[in-house]
Amino acid sequence: MAEDAIAALEARIGHAFANRALLTEALTHSSASHGRAGAITYERLEFLGDRVLGLVICEYLYARHTSDAEDGLAPRLNALVNRGACARAAERADLGPAIVLSRAEAQAGGRGKEAILADVCESVIAAIYLDAGLEAARAFVMRFWASELEGASRARKDPKTTLQEWAAAQRRDGPRYEVIARTGPDHAPHFLVEAQVSGLERARGEGGSKREAEQAAAAALLKAQGVDD
Repeated sequence: MAEDAIAALEARIGHAFANRALLTEALTHSSASHGRAGAITYERLEFLGDRVLGLVICEYLYARHTSDAEDGLAPRLNALVNRGACARAAERADLGPAIVLSRAEAQAGGRGKEAILADVCESVIAAIYLDAGLEAARAFVMRFWASELEGASRARKDPKTTLQEWAAAQRRDGPRYEVIARTGPDHAPHFLVEAQVSGLERARGEGGSKREAEQAAAAALLKAQGVDD
């Protein structure tokens, strides 16, 4: 990137790099280095940035939502660190034009692809973290996740919480969950779970973990009752 382009990007993201090589690495897609042995791309930084982002968001939620238990915090976290949220943050920071792509990938619309934008956003977070520390990375996240954080304050409850509250309001016992079947190897199990609330037909759900299957079963039972989870 030209010097003026780098300076313009630094102004947009609110961070002037002491080590601009980190920024270049954070913006370089694998397609740009295809066939070059040992070429540096953003993939390692993306790995780190995902964890830095998770820490920043977890700390924010922990401090902001003091009355929420884990079941209340987890849906908010999932809503803030997924691919879509990262891609939207990248768009707010206008990272797309700065991404280094092969000509073919650029012509295929790579600068606007959600997956690439999300990856680059995480890699830029890591680059800022390595360049200036956690507080600098936090400043980037707070700036470009501002609207996402506001939305997370209104995040919907997970199906198990909704079902529990609904059952209590209806003066029904439960819910209770029973594992009906567990299949698959230890490293990739699959669960079939049944949700029960007194006086209602049971509902089943499946998932790759017991918790995931319980959530699916709760959602199925809510749907059967016409309740929006």
